[in-house]
Amino acid sequence: MNNSILIHGNLQQEYSDIYTPEALAALTALAHFNKDIKEAMQARLQRRAQRAEQRQRITFLDPKSTIPRTSIKVQDARDGKFEGSVIPADLQRQWIQGTGPAAKPNAPLESSIRNVAYALLSGADGWMFDGEDALGQIASISLDNQRNLKLAIKKDPGFLKAAEKVADEMNHWAQGFFGRKIIHDWQQQLDCTTIIFRARGLHLDDRHIRDADGVAMAASLVDATLYVVNNYQELQKKGASIVLYLPKIQTAGEAALWNDLLSALETHLRLAMGTIKVYVLVEQLEATHQLMEIRAALGKHFVGYNTGRWDYINSVSDAMAWDESFINPDIEAITMTYGYMSNYENRVRCAVNTPDLHGNFALWQGGMEPNIPVGSAEGVTASMKKAVAGAEREQREGASGKWVAHWKMVHIVRPVWEEVGEANQAGRAFPRLTYTQQDVDGLILIENAPTTIRGARNLLSVALQYGNAFGQGMQAAALKAADFFGNDDILYLMEDMATGEIRLSILWEWVHKGATLTEDDAHTSTQAGDTFTADLFKKLVAEEYEKLLNARSKDVFDDSKTTTLPIAREIVLTYVLSEQKFPWFIDFLNINLNTTDLDEAKRRIGLYREQFVEGGKRVTENLDFLG
Repeated sequence: MNNSILIHGNLQQEYSDIYTPEALAALTALAHFNKDIKEAMQARLQRRAQRAEQRQRITFLDPKSTIPRTSIKVQDARDGKFEGSVIPADLQRQWIQGTGPAAKPNAPLESSIRNVAYALLSGADGWMFDGEDALGQIASISLDNQRNLKLAIKKDPGFLKAAEKVADEMNHWAQGFFGRKIIHDWQQQLDCTTIIFRARGLHLDDRHIRDADGVAMAASLVDATLYVVNNYQELQKKGASIVLYLPKIQTAGEAALWNDLLSALETHLRLAMGTIKVYVLVEQLEATHQLMEIRAALGKHFVGYNTGRWDYINSVSDAMAWDESFINPDIEAITMTYGYMSNYENRVRCAVNTPDLHGNFALWQGGMEPNIPVGSAEGVTASMKKAVAGAEREQREGASGKWVAHWKMVHIVRPVWEEVGEANQAGRAFPRLTYTQQDVDGLILIENAPTTIRGARNLLSVALQYGNAFGQGMQAAALKAADFFGNDDILYLMEDMATGEIRLSILWEWVHKGATLTEDDAHTSTQAGDTFTADLFKKLVAEEYEKLLNARSKDVFDDSKTTTLPIAREIVLTYVLSEQKFPWFIDFLNINLNTTDLDEAKRRIGLYREQFVEGGKRVTENLDFLG
């Protein structure tokens, strides 16, 4: 027990290297932001409910208004009349950023810390160590994640021992795949990758800390504080930047809240204002209407935006849940060149290439490449060609780099930027952003594309598997639809939380808005022109669930089939069949972490449904905190 925070159980003693006196002092000093964050999240829900009730689309801000928590006028932000950031030297070239957690679930330290070694030896220019979508929150893994990063940054002997072994393994794979080594001096290679940390979004609660009032502490506050306090001195000693990725920001007001929090942390640590640098993941429809405003609100902290598919698709689907005419097609059709996705990407590249008061531009990091080069020779060749083509498109469009979800992809995709040779594309000439009705319409533009039973099975199978993997502690998992188990021509894709959210959002649309099928399907006796119904959905759930029960343990762990898989099915049924769309799939998974009893899971799901439907509130705290 600290003065103003309560840490669950004996974690403060078990993780005294993370919950240091300095870290606890900073958390105590920043604890007052917890109330602000909770109020901001309630305001989100109220805006969402109001738009649904009044059937209103998201629009641009009044240019004469002021960004909340700032003195910046919206029009000034759009015109670049704000003080931004100079891009630090170690962020100037970020051709490839990898992403993944720094820890493994239920693994001893010597095994878990290998995640960091793979990342820093991968050849990536930067690695976003994930505390959010790719990090399962089972047990105390969020603290293992922090511990492993701290040990790696300090080059602890245990980490170096693991890294030496990992380097040999990586070179062995590369010798077989490329015919050459990819690591020549493993100790030198460890210093070539910029370390970046993604804190959890404002919408999530930490599972281990409550404030003085007994309210669950916002995970974003905890994550950012622990990472910065535990590592800033070592990073600065090396001349490395302190860099965060900030996810799920919806408005410039929320960005200003993040700015205030980070500024307060810098003040507490006696760091110069703007020392902490941030990328913002553009994952929310509302954020695309406020891109320059978000840049301005984060000011000296802001260095760039990232674009990607999954989270953004989910956001658009959720924002348009009230509109019966807005129905997404099969997920395979929603690429970055599809309708609203193309317009979203264009706004981001225009926003980063608008100069601030001092002529500073920002960076645009492209989307995620989820492929893993493991499978049949034919399957790997086809998938790698597709991955490279996607990278080439983003490079042509102006991205300064992109993400990969697995270290094996770094040397496959990085040459796209390496051959061009430019450190980045900041300042490339693009038109200034406009704020017209045509722009609003473009951000929700649906184009004709297939809506099929095959597509529904894909959505459903992967969503079920993802929920099951989460319950097992793996918030990032290699997945593919059950129909392709055993087919090595179809590669597994690295999937994280976003993949489950968007799949269920699309299925919810199909059921509640009556999606029209575009192809015949003999097995279900449906024809093109038929409506996708709740009964059809239930039939597909039963069939896809049966496939998972009969799958090899390689694809679906045998011990999960009577524990976490039934819970995943219950969550899928609840989420998709509910008349009122729930805002976050992850909420249902979080409240059932460490739960394997189906009856208890149903009780918790019922509690969430009751709180949200009747009171408009999410249940986000750890229900086992006092257990």
